[in-house]
Amino acid sequence: MGLTRQYLRYEPAALFGLVASARAGVAFVALRGERGRYVAVPACEHVFVWDTRKGEKVLILKGLKQQVSCLCPSPDGLHLAVGYEDGAIRVFNLLSGESTVTFNGHRAAVTALQYDHLGGRLVSGSKDTEVIVWDVINESGLYRLRGHKDVITQVLFLKEKNLLVTCSKDTLVKWWDLDTQHCFKTLVGHRAEVWGMALLSKEKRLITGSGDSELRAWDLTYIQEVKDADEPESKKSKGSSSPGAQENTEEDETLELDEHPEERIVKCSKVGSIMREGRDRVVTLGTDRMGKFLACHGTDAVLEVFSVLSEEEIQKKLEKKMKKARKKAKQNSEEEPERSVELSLQEEIQRVTNVKASSKIKSFDLILSPKGELKMVLLLQNNVIELYNLDLSAQVPQAVRVSRITIGGHRSDVRTLAFSSDNIAILSAAAESVKIWNRSTLQCIRTMECEYALCSLFVPGDRQVIIGTKTGKLQLYDLASGSLIETLDAHDGAVWSIALSPDQHGFVTGGADKCVKFWEFELVKDESSVQKRLSMKHVRILQLDEDVLCVRYSPNQKLLAVSLLDCTVKVFYVDTLKFFLSLYGHKLPVLCMDICYDGTLIATGSADRNVKIWGLDFGDCHRSLFAHDDSVMYLQFVPKSHLFFTAGKDGKIKQWDADKFEHIQTLEGHHQEVWCLALSPNGDYVVSASHDKSLRLWERTREPLILEEEREMQREAEYEESVAKEEQPVVSCTILNVCQSVQTLEKLFLIMEAIELYREEMAKLKEHNAICKAAGKEVPFPVNPILRAYGNITPSAYVLEVFKKVKSSELEESLLVLPFSYVPDLLRLFNEYIQLGSDVELLCRALLFLLKIHFGQITSNQMLVTVIENLKKTTISRVSEARDVLGFNMAGLQFLKREIEAKDEVTFFADATERFEEKKRKRKKKEKMVLAVL
Repeated sequence: MGLTRQYLRYEPAALFGLVASARAGVAFVALRGERGRYVAVPACEHVFVWDTRKGEKVLILKGLKQQVSCLCPSPDGLHLAVGYEDGAIRVFNLLSGESTVTFNGHRAAVTALQYDHLGGRLVSGSKDTEVIVWDVINESGLYRLRGHKDVITQVLFLKEKNLLVTCSKDTLVKWWDLDTQHCFKTLVGHRAEVWGMALLSKEKRLITGSGDSELRAWDLTYIQEVKDADEPESKKSKGSSSPGAQENTEEDETLELDEHPEERIVKCSKVGSIMREGRDRVVTLGTDRMGKFLACHGTDAVLEVFSVLSEEEIQKKLEKKMKKARKKAKQNSEEEPERSVELSLQEEIQRVTNVKASSKIKSFDLILSPKGELKMVLLLQNNVIELYNLDLSAQVPQAVRVSRITIGGHRSDVRTLAFSSDNIAILSAAAESVKIWNRSTLQCIRTMECEYALCSLFVPGDRQVIIGTKTGKLQLYDLASGSLIETLDAHDGAVWSIALSPDQHGFVTGGADKCVKFWEFELVKDESSVQKRLSMKHVRILQLDEDVLCVRYSPNQKLLAVSLLDCTVKVFYVDTLKFFLSLYGHKLPVLCMDICYDGTLIATGSADRNVKIWGLDFGDCHRSLFAHDDSVMYLQFVPKSHLFFTAGKDGKIKQWDADKFEHIQTLEGHHQEVWCLALSPNGDYVVSASHDKSLRLWERTREPLILEEEREMQREAEYEESVAKEEQPVVSCTILNVCQSVQTLEKLFLIMEAIELYREEMAKLKEHNAICKAAGKEVPFPVNPILRAYGNITPSAYVLEVFKKVKSSELEESLLVLPFSYVPDLLRLFNEYIQLGSDVELLCRALLFLLKIHFGQITSNQMLVTVIENLKKTTISRVSEARDVLGFNMAGLQFLKREIEAKDEVTFFADATERFEEKKRKRKKKEKMVLAVL
């Protein structure tokens, strides 16, 4: 029966109208060799890379279905780690735009990501309260750290030590020793959620931001420093200037009395607080990559920037203070106060400036340019990215806005959409502007300011548009000039609906003032020009008892359907405005409706989540369909058919058949409420707008859609999702990325098929040898077509080729679900491969994993004793060889480095930077001395 009625599938064609989602952070990325120009921002399930200089989108890192929840660029600038709402993490290559690595280990949204300073490890924190450390190079999980009781808000690696710091909404900051994978210290000095933290002063100070206006500062002393008795004491401040801060310090010290000094790897002591100007909680707290500047913001539009003094600058300030103190003591004939000179926390971390953005800030990123300017990129709540420059050489540094990316979207939710008659232009209108988009290029070609728009239409001819507003006005715009031609006070309340008459001579509007008004187009003489211009003339009015929510003409223009606040739809004759039918049955008001092309059916969508299909001849209800999980916000028939689309507050768009009363297809893509949609006049395109600020275009393909197959695919997807949510087994302390996805099962079947082929071919070879022996001559051996396709390789070599094709991140998953009956053959093959020295690293990893998960069965199998003994000998020898080669290569590279340094008199990386800064300091000192002499 599925083939009796054929439908065509609608597929997602594009996402536009979105500059950036406010769900995750913004980050500077290095692209085309430039830093500080390109920024990566979340855009629903994708990541957009914007050129802040040109205001153009230069790269799209495409996601799957889930929203992006976290971003983190790698230290080398070549990769971007992206966390998603479902707990997945994908690492993208910024050169190719492709996803190279995928990690699945969290059960909820990823909330924090951080690379270590070499970029080899990645740590992630999630809403599931767990922290996972990943090996990016080996594409696998290292270990899972449990201990927090609420959402992880920030994670930080320490450069010098193998330590990790995490903070959470459970008010705790935890220190983890990654060598032993345990929490060795917990900071409990916060009384509210810890929303962010930063390491300063070469990781000797920790700043934490909480739910109040304080930034708490903690001094860090590592165990090696505690043991070193010869080291002189620092002259820096160990106490806060405020008495309240000193009381907090005493409290924290009493809280730490139960810890034993020998168990401590690091000692944390509170040194005071920096007071923010904002009174609300910290939303984001961060530093630039050099740790010279600290910035934070709350739930308002102000970014507070602080400068962190380096050790040299602190020393200079101390010397100045000491000189003043000595001078003062000399005048008062006192002894020299050696111990009393200290710097306060406020002097070490100084406020630079406050940056006032145009709207609420959601996140920021800082980068110090080579010119000495501090670049700040702000992601705002209203779909805007702003870039500010801070000139540090000025006496009073002031942030200057250098660019603002806004044209790509609206500042607020789009509440109305319309297609032009030629299917090319799309109109979208929100609370502040009307935009016209080119459907093929998705570029915004016109932006016009308007009042809060609720409904819209293209005037026949597509040269003007009309907008109905929340204040009851009708605004007429000319598209050629992008100007407002006329504004009319149409209704005393909001204009909820507008509908063009089928004869295209006028239109009808319905408002909150309980009126339906009829309008006609007319040409009037323009005062400023000789030519006539289009205008609107009010001709008739229909007064009703309830607010009008929606109005629609029948295609023959004989009937007018009006949806009212009393949950009914009333149908009137257009010519006499006499009552014809009343459609009642909905339990909540009808928010949307439409009449099909032949005028036989009317479909109504209500806030009660149902869609009802009625006959327009007698007003009988043909069928009531439970359409969405929330209110049905918009409904429209496909032109020249009885198919219609509905949009709901549940974020879904659904297609229905009004003749068979069947659900055809669900268009999933939006992540929040869908407010409206529009179909092109030819029915090939659907455009929709959502609360997630995105506009999505859907295109009708030539691919037929059969309902039975669609239902089957839906059931399979639901089954896969349920399997993915099952508890994942953990072997030892290693993370197993065990999600029986389609890709994992595919790789498992490939390995199983390869081993079965190896068995068959070996049996055939044995049989062939027996035949040759019996015949006394060489008989031709038929080669397997698969082996011939690989260049006539041996069956054992084919198994190795299959192993190489399995992704490193999926290898352990596949081996975990591999039946034990295949393991003995694999172990024998591994012995053969390792003896030949082929792919020793890959094979050793697989071998150790198999031994770990099948230890009992392997050791109890007498047949495998000799195989294991052989493997022991060959593995140790081959691994030693590989280690020797690696050591030799490292020594060779170190030798080459020293040769180049000696030849060119330059140093690599950090050494070169330090030498350059040292020269700079000496030059400045020399200049000051010359000036002092002069």
